[in-house]
Amino acid sequence: MTAYIFPGQGSQFPGMGQDLYENSSLARDRFEQANAILGFNITNILFEGSKEDLQQTSVTQPALFLHAVILREVMGDQFQPAMVAGHSLGEFSALTAAGALSFEDGLRLVRARATAMQEACELQPGSMTAVLGLEDAAVEKICSQHEGVVAANFNCPGQVVISGEKKALENISAALEVAGARRVVPLPVGGAFHSPLMEPARVSLAAAIEATTFSTPVCQVYQNVSAQAEQEAQKIKAQLIAQLTGAVRWTQTVEQMIADGAKEFIEVGPGKVLQGLVRKINREVAVGSAAV
Repeated sequence: MTAYIFPGQGSQFPGMGQDLYENSSLARDRFEQANAILGFNITNILFEGSKEDLQQTSVTQPALFLHAVILREVMGDQFQPAMVAGHSLGEFSALTAAGALSFEDGLRLVRARATAMQEACELQPGSMTAVLGLEDAAVEKICSQHEGVVAANFNCPGQVVISGEKKALENISAALEVAGARRVVPLPVGGAFHSPLMEPARVSLAAAIEATTFSTPVCQVYQNVSAQAEQEAQKIKAQLIAQLTGAVRWTQTVEQMIADGAKEFIEVGPGKVLQGLVRKINREVAVGSAAV
């Protein structure tokens, strides 16, 4: 069985999607449609902007969504998923690729998510830190002993990202190192994503999600907060809303997909970040990039 996986923030790079734009009329139409929906020329930023331009949340999130979803559309009948999943923002790409959301609604929700997250970052500044070389349970236990910080991304065994108030992240670093963490690395992100500091964004995005029509996806969608398969629209909505303040359980998601029969994971979008994580979770399964 083939699982298709969709990346989140961190996979972007200048020029991504230009090959699609130049070689596919369908892709060109979608990019131009996106410019109109977003109200700014995202194609110019993608193809001519700097790395710093692409790091703005209001640009990064729609850019990654567009690359992944347009690539999926250009694939046409090559895209035959038994199951899909996306990492953080990538969950919106996965849901759109699987037919739960229309292209237009998916992009509008991603724009709303990016705006809500940016506003939440300005209201309550925070950050994220990667913890390398500790077991998930050990990181969670230490976080529970420190106020203002939570385990946010379980990326692969030995790689957990924690999120919260900047002072709390500084305070917890020594405890993580004492517990045996190989490295504790602050990340260059704009806020405390997937933590309680995103509550204002969760409330804002919840209204947009509830007002949007979701269809039954063509296959099982494995969601970040539960690491379980879902196809029922209302449950998908609820877990998508919970994702903003909840953890991305990527390790557990991939393990569950493998337990449910996935033999091959194809990454749809820029870069190979998720392929690397899947390899670290289970070296027995095949991984690859979507091709057109």
